[in-house]
Amino acid sequence: MIKFSNIYKSFDGYPLLQGVDFEVKQGEMACLIGQSGVGKSTLIHMVIAAQNPDSGEVIVKGRHISQLLAGSTSDLQKFRREVGFVFQDYKLLENKTVFENVAFALEVTGFDENFISHQVMIALQNVGMIDAKDRYPVHLSGGEKQRVAIARAIVHAPDLLIADEPTGNLDPENTSSIAKVLKDLNKNHGTTILLTTHNPSFVKELAPRVLLVEQGKIAKDLPVGTLFPNYEY
Repeated sequence: MIKFSNIYKSFDGYPLLQGVDFEVKQGEMACLIGQSGVGKSTLIHMVIAAQNPDSGEVIVKGRHISQLLAGSTSDLQKFRREVGFVFQDYKLLENKTVFENVAFALEVTGFDENFISHQVMIALQNVGMIDAKDRYPVHLSGGEKQRVAIARAIVHAPDLLIADEPTGNLDPENTSSIAKVLKDLNKNHGTTILLTTHNPSFVKELAPRVLLVEQGKIAKDLPVGTLFPNYEY
């Protein structure tokens, strides 16, 4: 599903990633951890074709990211619509209801109204937000906003979901609710998930495959359920 091969990336002459190699197979849930500034978000942004490595190869769903970025805008947009992406800061439209925020992700692609309504209700059901469909973001808690953001990311039923610090602004209770949503998507819907986090309790609850990014590389790659004792994420 995702393959990084010998990835190098520098910013302003500073070498950030120095030979990153790893793969995420279909149906896996993998979590990138590590100190701030080690390149976790950069790796995530390469997956959604928002950044290109200086050298090396990123392949997602059989497509070479460097070729997508060098190719047509329509091909790039089509690829991005096939991958769900969850932002840390929600990025909800304040003047739209929960239903309308989720529907907007499909409206811009030209689907008909009945199909959109059906898909939105399925997505809201999957994240437990149907009862809030007519509420506006200003009336939602942080955890509810993040669940709406996840619904928007999965409304087109992607088989790959990417999340960058999805619980960075949440308290422990809401963090736990987001963990349950992601675990359900992975285990019951088969969604492949790659995410980043600084939250050890979130990692513990998810019990994913854990990839430690350190000194520009994947320093450790531990299987499902393994934690780093006393490690400060």
